[in-house]
Amino acid sequence: MASNKDFVQYIAEQCADAGEILTKKMFGDYGIYCDGKIFGLICDDCFYVKPTEAGREVLREVVMRPPYEGAKDYFMVADVDDRAYLSHLVRVTCEALPLPKPKKRKSH
Repeated sequence: MASNKDFVQYIAEQCADAGEILTKKMFGDYGIYCDGKIFGLICDDCFYVKPTEAGREVLREVVMRPPYEGAKDYFMVADVDDRAYLSHLVRVTCEALPLPKPKKRKSH
């Protein structure tokens, strides 16, 4: 079951104070990015954040589960209505994540 576009937009708006938030459709659900770094997924109308120690310290409730069958466990964030909380969680998570690897240019 894919995520509702309104829910995806709501999550993006709730995280907006962390930086430039983008969502990209991936395999029927969504990846969510902050300032170019993927930090989470939105699958089946649930919000998942990549696990980091910094994020664990911020979470009000630590729930680990895979966002889809065969995936590694992520933090499943049920409390999505507190904008300051979500933005803070996204900010500390992104600070703890490595920079994305540069894309290799194709040579002709």
